[in-house]
Amino acid sequence: MFPEYPIKRPVILQWAEDDRPREKLLLKGRHALSDAELIAILIGTGTHSETAVDLANRLFADSSHDLNKLARVGVKELCKTKGIGPAKAVTILAAFELGRRRNDQETPIRQALIGSNAVYQHMKPELLDLAVEQFWILLLDQALHPIRKVKISDGGIAQVLVDIRIVFKEALENMATSIILLHNHPSGKLQPSQEDHSLTKKIVQAGQLLQIRVLDHLIFTNNGYYSFSDEGTL
Repeated sequence: MFPEYPIKRPVILQWAEDDRPREKLLLKGRHALSDAELIAILIGTGTHSETAVDLANRLFADSSHDLNKLARVGVKELCKTKGIGPAKAVTILAAFELGRRRNDQETPIRQALIGSNAVYQHMKPELLDLAVEQFWILLLDQALHPIRKVKISDGGIAQVLVDIRIVFKEALENMATSIILLHNHPSGKLQPSQEDHSLTKKIVQAGQLLQIRVLDHLIFTNNGYYSFSDEGTL
């Protein structure tokens, strides 16, 4: 009788790209992965006879396929599973701890930015008392909740250069449906220049092509602001 040899499993790199956990996440999103596949990404590598997914499935089975049970296991107990060493065990526990801490934090209630004064107050921490011009954008979701505020460029005392491509790169990467433009006038002058009007028009036109609305452009000073939308010049 011939001796029996352990069956070698194909390494993950030999799998179809859709079946590899990392590639699957990139192609289809994190929700497409099973619990074991997510654990496999944390584990990183398997053994000579198992892929990381095989190892994750076995580890998950040892916890009765219960994430809550697995989350309560310590390093020593995790290391009892063949193929799981201290480094992999610590990575798994760190991931569960981050999940706990996220659940413990209260989700801040984001207020919709309705009206130019709300935008002015929201941007005061960034634009108050500046000696040079800066150009910022506020990225908003469909409900006008702020997603991010992004500084696009710094300028001199009376002018700032703006690359429109960067404006919409930020908007697209953050899935914004609308944006608000802002820049300060260190001189305190509220009236927009001809360059301000020209830049605003170009950004509005670019936004129309990309279906990203430009809701307003605020000129910010310490003592007040000019709103293109309020003045009907947008």
